[in-house]
Amino acid sequence: MSTKGKIHIYTGDGKGKTTAGLGLAIRAIGNDLKVGIIFFDKGGDYYNEHKILDKLKGNNLDFKYFGEQRMREGKGFRFQNTPEDIQQAQLALDQATAWMNQDFDMLILDEINNTIKTNLLKLEDLINLIKNKPANLELVMTGRYCPQEIVDMADLVTEMKLIKHYISTGQAARPGIEY
Repeated sequence: MSTKGKIHIYTGDGKGKTTAGLGLAIRAIGNDLKVGIIFFDKGGDYYNEHKILDKLKGNNLDFKYFGEQRMREGKGFRFQNTPEDIQQAQLALDQATAWMNQDFDMLILDEINNTIKTNLLKLEDLINLIKNKPANLELVMTGRYCPQEIVDMADLVTEMKLIKHYISTGQAARPGIEY
């Protein structure tokens, strides 16, 4: 890429943060850019985007996912961090640091914003990662609860605002739509 890479944030309580990041990945790959995606706290095969990404891997795309497979095992959302949760978040951060120094044009850190709120990572770790971003790298971060300090460092911030969602009426999350 010939222009300076920007920092994107997709945050908020509405649906579409991961979807926005994946849409950018598709657009970038279509323009022959090399994209890396690191999924924070989305391990296992519960998330259906992993299935299509497996088919695209190697075509200017690489990705890795970290975290326990909670949803399929019926664990639901975490209310306390386990040592494994913290270890997986650190491994994902280490992978992001390594990939920042490789030849990626775009790096997407899916759900990284949540890791600060849930105490899986420290704010200073994310600030240091951003400060060490190569000038030409497009860095995309998704997830709820983006800290203001990170918002202030970004070039583009989009907040997905929940106005109405059928889940509030008792409708279950649907495969291929919510996950």
